[in-house]
Amino acid sequence: MPNIKSAKKRVLLAEARNARNKANKSALKTAMKKFEAAAAEGNRTEAEGAYKVAVKMVDQSVRKGILHKNNAAHKKSAMTLKLNRIG
Repeated sequence: MPNIKSAKKRVLLAEARNARNKANKSALKTAMKKFEAAAAEGNRTEAEGAYKVAVKMVDQSVRKGILHKNNAAHKKSAMTLKLNRIG
């Protein structure tokens, strides 16, 4: 444990950021898995709903600094191709 006041504050802030990032990342993973499951079933309407949620979560993750914008673009492109193949 740090002794200096500013170092103690940094530890607390880092823990808070880490918890926030973990929560957002787990929500992103859940949304992606729901889309993957709906796409695997071949259910177009369910997949479209899950796609919208997953894309929104990816965009939020970019804004919050959890994902890089190119990584997000790659994920969205792959999901779009998968959704279009269901058609």
